[in-house]
Amino acid sequence: MPQNRSAYLDAMRAAAEVIYDSLPNRPYTGLTADQLAQSFQHDFLPPDGASAGAVLNKVSHLIQHSVVVTHPHTAAHFHCPPLIPAVAAESIIAALNQSMDSFDQAPAATVLETEMIRWLCERVELPVGAGGVFTSGGTQSNFMGLMLARDNCVQAHWNWNVRERGLPAAASRIRILCSDIAHFSIQKSAAQLGLGTQAVRTIPTDSSRRLCARSLRVELAKLREEELYCMAVVATAGSTDFGSVDPLSEIAGICRSTRTWFHVDAAYGAALLFSPGYRQMLHGIENADSIGLDFHKLLWQPISCSAFLLRDAGQFRHMELHADYLNPVDHADSGIPNLVTKSIATTRRFDSLKLWVSLQVLGEKKLGEMIDRTFALAQHVAEMIRRNQRLELLQAPSLGCVLFRYLPTNNEDVNRVNGRLRQRLFDRGIAIIGQTKFLERQYLKLTCMNPAVMEQQYEELLAEIVRQGTEIEANAAANG
Repeated sequence: MPQNRSAYLDAMRAAAEVIYDSLPNRPYTGLTADQLAQSFQHDFLPPDGASAGAVLNKVSHLIQHSVVVTHPHTAAHFHCPPLIPAVAAESIIAALNQSMDSFDQAPAATVLETEMIRWLCERVELPVGAGGVFTSGGTQSNFMGLMLARDNCVQAHWNWNVRERGLPAAASRIRILCSDIAHFSIQKSAAQLGLGTQAVRTIPTDSSRRLCARSLRVELAKLREEELYCMAVVATAGSTDFGSVDPLSEIAGICRSTRTWFHVDAAYGAALLFSPGYRQMLHGIENADSIGLDFHKLLWQPISCSAFLLRDAGQFRHMELHADYLNPVDHADSGIPNLVTKSIATTRRFDSLKLWVSLQVLGEKKLGEMIDRTFALAQHVAEMIRRNQRLELLQAPSLGCVLFRYLPTNNEDVNRVNGRLRQRLFDRGIAIIGQTKFLERQYLKLTCMNPAVMEQQYEELLAEIVRQGTEIEANAAANG
């Protein structure tokens, strides 16, 4: 309302100012969970409310002890610094507070999300009749893909409607195939879908950390011999640790020949759709039955902003339900679009606005250049690691993920030193870098997500890693 104009402007200005004034100049202050809990205990929720100044002081404290995603030494996860246009769009989303379940709660927003989904389907080169919906992230998208694959499989093999009747006893014969480095949400989804984690069988990856298509064929044949049914093959486009992209075209051919649902987890690799230099790595994704795409990773959107695409939008029928007060059946007959029929969530945010605004402001060309810049940074980091005798590179990066180890000069346990090194950097607020294990070896990980970081800043980070590793060794030697 007009009388609220000044209140809106004052609140947004105050929020922006407290962020700028409070953000620390390092990745994190290093406080432990217990220390943070103690710092929040005093006057946590005053019964009579508090002044704006008092509240902002509390918010300032919270900001001071948050991860600074824009810092060049924050490089652990797919945790991006958000674009300014997207942050501005986020404030509009909050102020409008549209609920994306029914048209009468979000008319313009419903149309915009529908158009964004149509545009994304065209971008992926899915056929006419494709559809989708925005989701909270890759985990939800993977769950939806596997849920629809499960229901499609049960309907095809046993003429059984899971939505109405639940799972048949024969569902214990259903299996899911994915690579041995696929995202953990595949197993999580299998558990939540009533199939159990035992339903997931993993396929080995090759030397480039890509799913081995030959081994996939062997496993599918083995399932047939065991009288088991593969409800879906999950390919990864941009693995969490390596950034590797499975051979999508070859997997698509195998799935097509065996009439198996083909799902692509492109939570990280979705950015390749906009990359002039790397788009060809997604060749074959257009043959997928379902796809998960994240934009709060390498398209720099505030969390959350993701999408689930479906080759045949008619498959949404497996999850479609109607409520008289929300999306009655006659709405569909009248052409009224209620997106709740395509989502496992009811109330949803208007997240498509952020992506639309970002594309409007920056354009696809600029975004593509920024994406390719992060990959170039990863290549540069890898080369610096190769030249450093105290560091060991696991392999050349596929996209923006770089795995390496610090090499102790004495007889210290390599795994233990690298684990301590990563934690030391975090505890001291020096850097936030990733860690993982591969073949029982502890590795450090740099995830290049920020195109604004300069090569020299990564050089300084690697030098600091070596310096801290040397101190850990020295301390261990001094303590006997």
